[in-house]
Amino acid sequence: MEAWLDPVYDAAGMGAADRWAIEEAGVPSLELMEAAGRGLARVAADLSTTEGGNEGLITVVCGKGNNGGDGLVAARHLDEAGFEVTVILLAGRDQLSPDSQANFDRLPEGLAEIHEVSLQAGSLRGVIIDALLGTGFDGEPRGPVADAIDAIGRSGLPVLACDVPSGMNASTGEAADIVVAADRTVTFHRRKLGHLIAPGKHLCGTVEVVPIGIPEGAPAPQAGGEIRSGVLGLLPRRQADSNKFTSGRVSIVGGSRGLTGAVCLAAEAAIRSGAGYATAAVPGDLESIFEAKLTEVMTRGFGSGTDRLEAEQSEEVLDHLEGAAAVVLGSGIGRDSSTAAFTAAVVAGCESPLVLDADALSTFGTDLGALAGRGAGTVLTPHAGEAGRLLGRESSEISAHRLESALELSRSSGSVVILKGDDSIVTDGDRVAVNNLPAPALATAGTGDVLAGMVGGFLARGLGCFEAAAAAVFAHAVAGQIAALEAGNRDGVIATDVIRAIPRAMIPPAG
Repeated sequence: MEAWLDPVYDAAGMGAADRWAIEEAGVPSLELMEAAGRGLARVAADLSTTEGGNEGLITVVCGKGNNGGDGLVAARHLDEAGFEVTVILLAGRDQLSPDSQANFDRLPEGLAEIHEVSLQAGSLRGVIIDALLGTGFDGEPRGPVADAIDAIGRSGLPVLACDVPSGMNASTGEAADIVVAADRTVTFHRRKLGHLIAPGKHLCGTVEVVPIGIPEGAPAPQAGGEIRSGVLGLLPRRQADSNKFTSGRVSIVGGSRGLTGAVCLAAEAAIRSGAGYATAAVPGDLESIFEAKLTEVMTRGFGSGTDRLEAEQSEEVLDHLEGAAAVVLGSGIGRDSSTAAFTAAVVAGCESPLVLDADALSTFGTDLGALAGRGAGTVLTPHAGEAGRLLGRESSEISAHRLESALELSRSSGSVVILKGDDSIVTDGDRVAVNNLPAPALATAGTGDVLAGMVGGFLARGLGCFEAAAAAVFAHAVAGQIAALEAGNRDGVIATDVIRAIPRAMIPPAG
């Protein structure tokens, strides 16, 4: 895996690491469970003392698998530490996993209550440890487990999840219809991919990783990784003999009446991202507007008597794009049917690496094979709605299955995909990189155009599509944070603030 990614497991990978530790390294499974439960107890004790009115009271709700066994260990340690602990088991002893049975037998007599029928919210008190379902869960909770999750949610009490909130898929971040929303999550050995991806990301609260004694040499995480600042070290630096041509030309294609700002934002972001120079291919009747707005960008108008780019201008625009190191297509281009035909023609004929953004995504249709047939690399930058239009699905379905959707879109189109969000996913259909750097200031109009321009700028500087996309997503988030600090209030940040912050956001880590 790339050195600039912090690797994370999926459920299968974590299971392989556990098995290796037990079967190859000779670590007893009960020792792993003991370490997990001890770490869970430590965080539960902290949560109990920081949540007003709940000090000293803890309810541990346990399923019958090893996740429940971790909860039983935590209950024993908390009881020994003087907390008032209630253990609620959703199964009798004979239904528990072998290691859970062993830890059930270690509990002080009378500590556990068995609820094989519906659990009521009134049975819960203090801090709740959710130890119902672990990393191997997939699907919908049923029966007493579903009732217990519902009771936890209705209790209004602080919740600590063991490994993952019950009802959440550890591999994808997908959530069942009924799912625990935790204030904190303790996970073991390493984070899981689902901790990074919505909606699961928002169900976990603060995630803490607890070592459990898996030795060095265990199978490494391969599911994906969190983008780290080291990705900025991939960006080439200008040298004494560099010039605007060696730094690369980005061409922005787009614009229509009422939407001229998008082209300007993308073009300015491209040159702030280190491109040698940028050109803007725009509707002829609007060129004077772009000439007035853009000082550092060369503009060229196409067509006359029209305020949008149409199919009949595609050949002339393609001639203009020859020699571009990267092309950004779609900024403010509009959704007219003739514009859609223009977009399709440029996609088919452009021989440069291409960033497809905004209205170009919305009007492209579902013929993803046309993208897969391109000779040069392609980066798609959809939000959930645009991804849904490309895949022929509702945006709500994309939001519920973000990783699956991003992978499918990438594989079907032969493109690198940035599925945008506060957990932006970058994938080439094989590798998965997720941004986990919060930047709520970016929730404002125009920042998507800025991101597209940054991807174009990084492509022009020579990065591959996957690397350029990941670096742009990370630097974009950093720029959002810087802009918020400078504005003094993240709610007042606008897209041009983010552009001004790009040079500082690109500074690689020392060493």
